[in-house]
Amino acid sequence: MFKYFIYTLFLSLLFGCQSEASDQDSPHTGEIQASEIIVGAERMEQYLPLLEGKKVGVFANHTALVKESHLIDTLLALEVNVISVFSPEHGFKGNRPDGEVIENESADSFELISLYGSNKYPKDEDIRKIDVLVIDIQDVGVRCYTYASSMTFLMEVCAKNKVPVILLDRPNPNGAYVDGPVLDEKFKSFVGLHPIPLVHGLTLGELAKMINGEGWLKDSVRCNLTIIPVSNWNHDIPYSLPVPPSPNLPNDQSISLYPSLVLFEGTVVSVGRGTDRPFQIIGHPEFRLGSFVFTPQPNSGSKYPPLEGKLCYGQNLSNIPVGDSLNLSYLINYYQHISPQLEEPFFNNYFTNLAGTDQLQKQIEAKLSIDEIKQSWSSELSKFKTIREKYLIYK
Repeated sequence: MFKYFIYTLFLSLLFGCQSEASDQDSPHTGEIQASEIIVGAERMEQYLPLLEGKKVGVFANHTALVKESHLIDTLLALEVNVISVFSPEHGFKGNRPDGEVIENESADSFELISLYGSNKYPKDEDIRKIDVLVIDIQDVGVRCYTYASSMTFLMEVCAKNKVPVILLDRPNPNGAYVDGPVLDEKFKSFVGLHPIPLVHGLTLGELAKMINGEGWLKDSVRCNLTIIPVSNWNHDIPYSLPVPPSPNLPNDQSISLYPSLVLFEGTVVSVGRGTDRPFQIIGHPEFRLGSFVFTPQPNSGSKYPPLEGKLCYGQNLSNIPVGDSLNLSYLINYYQHISPQLEEPFFNNYFTNLAGTDQLQKQIEAKLSIDEIKQSWSSELSKFKTIREKYLIYK
């Protein structure tokens, strides 16, 4: 325990005095500078004692930072017995292209297990090797972002094998609003496992509490879950991510636009994969109204970008203000202008998985207004917000 005492003393000097917190904390309200936000991974005095003498597994990628150091390096330096690290889509280093199947990667000090390979579900034998699982990964608050699905599967296997889970929470950069259709469980998939809106307004810690508390894990099991909360943050405080969470969300603007543009992934329209502005530009060869042009080409973020090598006309949204709501105007505008020119359908089967319902496509094809579409999901949103209130840590 002496090394933990020394490190806690070092942290107190580095970060300043911190109030004691639990997963029921209500961080300070008002305007707080990002430099004052202390993420769960930095609150080591709260979770290091829980790891002493344990065989530790970690679910993380490149976003698991303790200031300038990676969480794994920090734990190993403190002689924590990290024996397994589980990685999500894009790999442990976060540099694999979208959709690339990743088998187990190599590491010197621990076993590195991919949860985005031939099997996305963790193996019982891998979980049985550890005494406790630590989760530390940056989410972006959108249902179809796959890190939460990998977390869910880990929680299920940990619950089954009675392995406790410690989640080191991080702010949600899209956490100021809740919007979009609630998932119809007939359309569950890896890009949507739970009956939550497209933009759920929860941190990964709050979402894990909801999944656990509502009995959404397989066979309604519940895992032994401990949340180490963020200090000095609430849902009204903007948060700029220190590193990109994945290759095609390179900056704050792309992260803010992602909720409104991700549905284009289920259409013929490009969202800029294969360019230097992914999720900041949209276009198609038939959208001749657009003044901005680009040509998707394979790059480090996308090996096979949609509309590869084709000149696309569209819009550059890199510098536009992004509000706190789901913007359907882009999707409807492109559907109305280019679908009459197309030989193939505007929507593909993936759209329903992303939307979490088959109703949105039907509503757009029927030319319903944005107000009419949003009104159709308002009742389910209200029910979700009531459930959400029970699990909020940062009110």
